Amino acid sequence: MMNLSLNSRTGAMKVAVAASLMLGLAACASPFRADVSRFQSQLPAPSGQTFAVVADDPALAGGIEFNRYADIVEYQMSQVGYTPVADPADAQLIVRFDYGVDNGRERVRTTGFGRSHYYSPWYGYSAYPSYWGYRGGPWHYGFHDPFFGGPEISSYTVYTSGIDMKIDRASTGERVFEGKAEALSRSNKLQYLVPNLVEAMFTGFPGNSGETVRISVAPEDRR
Repeated sequence: MMNLSLNSRTGAMKVAVAASLMLGLAACASPFRADVSRFQSQLPAPSGQTFAVVADDPALAGGIEFNRYADIVEYQMSQVGYTPVADPADAQLIVRFDYGVDNGRERVRTTGFGRSHYYSPWYGYSAYPSYWGYRGGPWHYGFHDPFFGGPEISSYTVYTSGIDMKIDRASTGERVFEGKAEALSRSNKLQYLVPNLVEAMFTGFPGNSGETVRISVAPEDRR
């Protein structure tokens, strides 16, 4: 009985901390898009079932950074009606969580036409971006050549970030939920990206199985 009480108090403290982080995020955010895909099979309707968040990647287990993001997942799970516990041995549901961001790719664009345009040496100017894996050459940042009509050509890096979340029944190991959220941004800071992606994951949770939806989360450079 004492262990359960301790778990409850610990879970409540984590939820309170995560709630403050989420409120701070929402207070100063403007939206950008995240794509969220969710699948479920016999996920129990939330009615107080206990759960624990664990690292899907063993290399993240026990890490201070992972624990911070796990607290945010705990907060969101508690908001929809599940009950967090500190010890996975006491949980009815095991929530496996992972996150990451890639090394980025360069995006090139041109300005000087009254609105943003993008230039490809193969297709000319358009309102759509061209993607470049090559960071050198004449299209590098700041290139300007009057032969092409005088636009300023600049480049910036775009990163793809994502989270994975899986929920298993602790008693049988049966998988009852899988979800992914991905976003493009000009930031590669996980401490900014992961909370936003978790928020996107839980918007309309658990969603329609097999459906991918686009959900708004907050970009760093407009805070």
